[in-house]
Amino acid sequence: MLRWSMGLLLAGSLGTVASMLPAQEQQPQSKAPQKRSGPYSTAAFAEVPAFEGPDLSPNGKLIAAKVAVGGTQYFSILPLNGGEPRYVALGETDLNWWRWVNDDWLVIGIGQLQPVEGQDWYVSRALGLNATTGKIVRLASREAAQDADDVIWVASDGSPRILMGSQTSIYTNEAGFWPQVDEIDVSTGRRRMVVSGREGVMSWFADGSGTVRMGIGMSLDGRNRRLLYRDDAKASFKTVDRARTHQDTLSVPAMFLKERGKAVMIADDAEGYSALYEMDLATLERGKQLFATKGYDIGGLVSDADGFDYLGVRVNENKPGVHWLNPDLEALRKNIAAKIKGGEPRIISLSRDRSVAIIQVGGADAPGGYFLYRAADDSMQFLRVNNSVIEMGRLHPVRTIRYKARDGLEVAAVLTLPRGKNRNLPLIVMPHGGPFARDTEEWDWWTQFLADRGYAVIQPNYRGSSGYGTPFTEKGQGQWGLAMQDDLNDAVSALATQDVADPKRVCMVGASYGGYAAMRAAQRDGTLYRCAVSYAGVSDLNRMLTHNSGFLGSGARQDWLKMQAPDLKSVSPVNYAGQFSIPMLLVHGKKDRVVPIAQSRSLAQRLKSAGKDMIYIEQPLADHHFTRSEDRLEFLNALEAFLAKHNPA
Repeated sequence: MLRWSMGLLLAGSLGTVASMLPAQEQQPQSKAPQKRSGPYSTAAFAEVPAFEGPDLSPNGKLIAAKVAVGGTQYFSILPLNGGEPRYVALGETDLNWWRWVNDDWLVIGIGQLQPVEGQDWYVSRALGLNATTGKIVRLASREAAQDADDVIWVASDGSPRILMGSQTSIYTNEAGFWPQVDEIDVSTGRRRMVVSGREGVMSWFADGSGTVRMGIGMSLDGRNRRLLYRDDAKASFKTVDRARTHQDTLSVPAMFLKERGKAVMIADDAEGYSALYEMDLATLERGKQLFATKGYDIGGLVSDADGFDYLGVRVNENKPGVHWLNPDLEALRKNIAAKIKGGEPRIISLSRDRSVAIIQVGGADAPGGYFLYRAADDSMQFLRVNNSVIEMGRLHPVRTIRYKARDGLEVAAVLTLPRGKNRNLPLIVMPHGGPFARDTEEWDWWTQFLADRGYAVIQPNYRGSSGYGTPFTEKGQGQWGLAMQDDLNDAVSALATQDVADPKRVCMVGASYGGYAAMRAAQRDGTLYRCAVSYAGVSDLNRMLTHNSGFLGSGARQDWLKMQAPDLKSVSPVNYAGQFSIPMLLVHGKKDRVVPIAQSRSLAQRLKSAGKDMIYIEQPLADHHFTRSEDRLEFLNALEAFLAKHNPA
């Protein structure tokens, strides 16, 4: 089993290194699922997923995926004919995405912090990777600057061609700061420019034939945006739409159709829920509605192989999925569902001719696993489980409930209960990050771990969350740490009224924005909670404002953040260490590139100076997303001990 390594450099060469993995790590999980009952070890929940993002090659013979080996994730190419798997060691490099170009080549997007003029900048690159030989080809030019990985098109004719946008300068007063689009042969790295950079345009979009049709431009401060469009490669780009505030929207096509002048777009309906519509490119006006899910936003399109049509629409009601509009794929979904007893199968990836498919089977109460479906003999072949201990077992039940906030607003929330228990339980309130995000009925290692230890867990989709229409999202504006926080507290009242939760045994646990909410609860609402836990939380909103000031479009970002509360200082927990009235556990990774570790360090220092009951843990190798099993295990052990002391189940 070969392992390749890859590096990320602004200049210089990329090399490949082949080495053998330890013998005990060479076999993927392929044994039949085993039945087992809880409780499970903490280490079982700390396992990183065995399989992440599996994607079939166009001919259906290879799978590209992140694979966990010994608690570390590798990018892997897995042959389906019994050949030798190959692994790419990520090291300090982030693997951000991957995409098949043809049967032999992939393009992968990587990123890493690099010192640039005395500061650490996040630099992104795209690489070509041969799935058989392991050959790595640099796709960015040697003059590439910060961002050089924006793949906007992949050829559908079997050739190894892509279109990619990239910068050649880090200075806004130089033309190369604005990305040009090159056609690149990923097998050789040869390139030719097809669209030169345009001032203000950072994002380009192509149709299924590889013609660059659209660009989105913005001012340096991000406050003004415009839409550039052309009908074909011979025409000139013209500005066809403008947006002058962050609340204005551009009339952007979601997909160009083969019929000239036609496209589809995603826009809000009369009630503010996003839906799919026809679009006339000559007028930028939308036509008839093609698809919608009542009471929810849609999540995007699943395109076909040639990029000119869509096979289905991603939906995210109480749980995520795809509504297949293609009748053959809907028939395939029904056929596969009939083969799975008690599971929730989802089609994850398809070969070009749709004769082979990767199927995920699992649910909110089960980490599940992956199967390979072959249409030739209508068979399901087991690939691997996602968790080597829990395997295909089911743990604790999950359902969506709705409750009324104090001002009458209906809030949806995901409720997880210990199996067989539903009365007078100790409760964990777990707000999601974002805050423009949402929780759904999916496998969640945090919530299942806590339920396994005897806690009820409620995950409120408080006002400002995504997925419930624009009006619901806008209700969060100006309400960070205020009405958004009240929505979390009102979940406790709702469950106490139903006798599900003991209102005297409640803690708040969250990460990122959820970590901020936990800090805010400890500072503002200590009478309602017995303790609070923050992972990678934000404690100082003004400091985040300063942190964001160095990014392109920072003016719009700052405008947006300033609108989230009447006064950022007044809702920043770091300014009120003396008001913290319950024990606090703070955990933060030193390699967090989303929320700087200073956000937790500064609060920990102030709480310590104020003599508060606080535990602070820094994880030297942890990032924002818990990509290492060791970091997950350390966190869960600290969480379990903290809760056992302050809110025992």
